[in-house]
Amino acid sequence: DSSRNGFSFKGIKDYLECYRSGKLTPSQVAKNIIAMLEDCDKSTPPLRAIVQWDQEQIMLMAEASTARYRNKCTLSYLDGIPVCLKEEFKVVPYHHRVGTVYLGTEPETEDATVAKKLREAGAIIIGVSNMHELGTGTTGCNPNKYHKIPRNPYKPNHFTGGSSSGSAAAVAAGLCPVAIGTDGGGSVRIPSSFCGVVGLKGTFGRISCHGSLPLSYSTVSVGPICTSVADAAIVYSILAEPDPLYPYGLKQPKATLSDMCAPDLKGLKLGVDWTFFKACDAEVLSVCEKAVKHLQSLGASVVEICLPEMEEARVAHVICILSEMRDFLQPDFNKHFQEMNLDTRANLALASQFTALDYITANRQRTRSMGFLREIFSTVNCILTPAVPSTAPRIYESDLSTGSSDMSFTVRSMRFMQLGNFTGIPGLVVPVGYSTAGLPINLQVMAKWWDEAVLLRIGLKLEQFRSQTKKPSIYYDVLA
Repeated sequence: DSSRNGFSFKGIKDYLECYRSGKLTPSQVAKNIIAMLEDCDKSTPPLRAIVQWDQEQIMLMAEASTARYRNKCTLSYLDGIPVCLKEEFKVVPYHHRVGTVYLGTEPETEDATVAKKLREAGAIIIGVSNMHELGTGTTGCNPNKYHKIPRNPYKPNHFTGGSSSGSAAAVAAGLCPVAIGTDGGGSVRIPSSFCGVVGLKGTFGRISCHGSLPLSYSTVSVGPICTSVADAAIVYSILAEPDPLYPYGLKQPKATLSDMCAPDLKGLKLGVDWTFFKACDAEVLSVCEKAVKHLQSLGASVVEICLPEMEEARVAHVICILSEMRDFLQPDFNKHFQEMNLDTRANLALASQFTALDYITANRQRTRSMGFLREIFSTVNCILTPAVPSTAPRIYESDLSTGSSDMSFTVRSMRFMQLGNFTGIPGLVVPVGYSTAGLPINLQVMAKWWDEAVLLRIGLKLEQFRSQTKKPSIYYDVLA
């Protein structure tokens, strides 16, 4: 619990207090959200966070939750909590478009595992959220007719980041305290950082990907985007477990939240490769360095480490993710080339240049990188980096019609993200401050495989570093 002066985002706890005290019911909250979704679509510019929603569906789930509160038989901490899922997931009865104009021509009849679990927990699914077309970029820029460009709630003329763009925008704008995204090259953590919210990428296989489009089977993890670390822990504890329909996570150890609420960080060793850490904008570096000092003041020790072969790992990650996407999307590329956004075409065309030999060599590098990390994690509990080297980039007029393709930005934005996707280790990004222009800055914590608990423990303490939370310029108070 962090009661602070000034603005604070409304989280799960605030919703539960309203429901339990009878101040508001899930049905009243749902009506507020429907009014706000209508407003988002009409505003100038439109927020474009949620791209498909259905009033009737929202009210059905909300009324069922209201009845459970009345009869004191709620299903979980997520009962009555509004959530959205990235359009990459199948969610009944929406179209599974995955950011395109040509997929999902019929409404979905089967839920992805995470959608099913959220329903079973009593959550109110308010719709599916916008995303970068086929997850192929880190800006969130998607100019096609069904999607348009989601706006950063802190500065609407800036990008949200991608590819889970609408998920982060929906949470930062207050439409829902919880959203679900996928992360193959920073796609949960980049938009969370640009929009000033918390993003967790689970260990590879920890949360089931079943029912999402299998764009890249070796790099993608699922994770929650929330307004606080405590909320991320709640969602993680509900979603993280083996799924018989998703073979990659079957042998996972049990998810725990052990020591998450320890009073300090005594005994924890935080690894920092300062050369790697400092490869970011001056404003980002200054805030992130102070955040590291804050963790030290709580009893953790900072250990200098060396992350070897990071350039090799970066190139190898790109080869793996693009080769797998190109393989899966080969029929789409041949059949729907004309309907794809220009930057999607460029990325898939680039991917076709990689050879089988490149892919094999890249996977040998993966084995090496995982070996280095095993050694590093025998001496430290986690690795700290800035989340993204810069703040959210501006949206230009031309981006609205033709999209945006800036390879140097894409490469740079993924700099601190790729290690987690390439080797499968979990990562958490937490807001730690703002640039002079008022754009959010996040710090990233990564831990060894299956050790999300230590990320959440450090994340809780990291949240206390930021003296104030700035209110986004687009913000809906659903509980008001």
